[in-house]
Amino acid sequence: MGADPANSTGNSAAAREGHGGEHTVDVARAHGVRTMFTLSGAHVFPLYDGAVKAEPPMRLVDVRHEPSAVFAAEATGKLTRVPGLAALTAGPGVTNGVSAITQAHFSGSPLVVLGGRAPSGRWGTGSLQELDHPPIVSSVTKYAATAHHVDEIAPEVDRAFTLAGSSHRGPVFLDVPMDQLFSRTTVAEPAYARGAGSRPVDPDALSAVAGVLATAERPVLVIGTDVWADHAEHAALRFVEETGIAVISNGMGRGIVPGGHPLLVTKARSTAFGQCDLAIVVGTPLDFRMGYGAFGGKEGAPQAQVVHVADSAEQVASHVPLAASAHGDLTEIFDGVLVALQRAPAAPGRSGAPGSATCRTPCERPPPATPSC
Repeated sequence: MGADPANSTGNSAAAREGHGGEHTVDVARAHGVRTMFTLSGAHVFPLYDGAVKAEPPMRLVDVRHEPSAVFAAEATGKLTRVPGLAALTAGPGVTNGVSAITQAHFSGSPLVVLGGRAPSGRWGTGSLQELDHPPIVSSVTKYAATAHHVDEIAPEVDRAFTLAGSSHRGPVFLDVPMDQLFSRTTVAEPAYARGAGSRPVDPDALSAVAGVLATAERPVLVIGTDVWADHAEHAALRFVEETGIAVISNGMGRGIVPGGHPLLVTKARSTAFGQCDLAIVVGTPLDFRMGYGAFGGKEGAPQAQVVHVADSAEQVASHVPLAASAHGDLTEIFDGVLVALQRAPAAPGRSGAPGSATCRTPCERPPPATPSC
């Protein structure tokens, strides 16, 4: 289910004459897509034609209920970190997929849903399953639009995949009138770029995070889904091992710090959250899973300070007082805080200096059980 190695450079081969479905598949493959999930419908037949005629052909998975197609595409996007692709026929085909699109919205999953649409030449006359889809899905997508003309299809599909795969990731919806999808045009060779480019990180924010961490005695780190989605898993593990901070995994962040690691305290989550004096939450919202951002305060411990780190500015919590925050490329943030820690003084109560692997953790892991005879 991973990205197609033969099409991971981000460039199409050459200018090409073809119908809208062929151009759609060309763009999707240029973004690394290997599989299209769908439930067969006449409004999107050109997409299937483009898939089977591609070199090599794009894999088609035909399901029996539209939500299954979108859920499968969402799962593929989560696992591969390449936007998943679902194609739904017009009207009820699209509306059947709304629940799965909403799930991708809440999960921050990279997903592109292409919808069929009644022909533009017959719009307003009662064509089969004529429905204006973008207003229905606009509240649960990053972008929802219609490519009204065949010449708009390739650039709009490129925009859809770029947005879906850029921080903060999420679903994008695009529909195309049936007559335009069947129409033919020549598309000049474009340059397709993965994501939206660099996300600069404020060095002052890194220093602020490091300063708070350096003075904490019982810090705990939460690694969330966006650490995986942002390809920051190696930086996260490096940060954990070089600071010696206790860590809890959340969502797709599970497995970044391997099971059995001496700093992984997931099984003591309640104690860690209740007795820490600093919680650094990276790549997950301060929602109900994180106690809405309230940490510490258990068994006589004071309320903990909170640092929130996110992949984009709009994801940083605004409902909780924060001791510090940072947003942007999560690898740069993990590595940048490590560098800043070398310049920060350690808390008097710590058993090791910042940057060492001997910082005090909020709870002690029990020794391994001795097997009984």
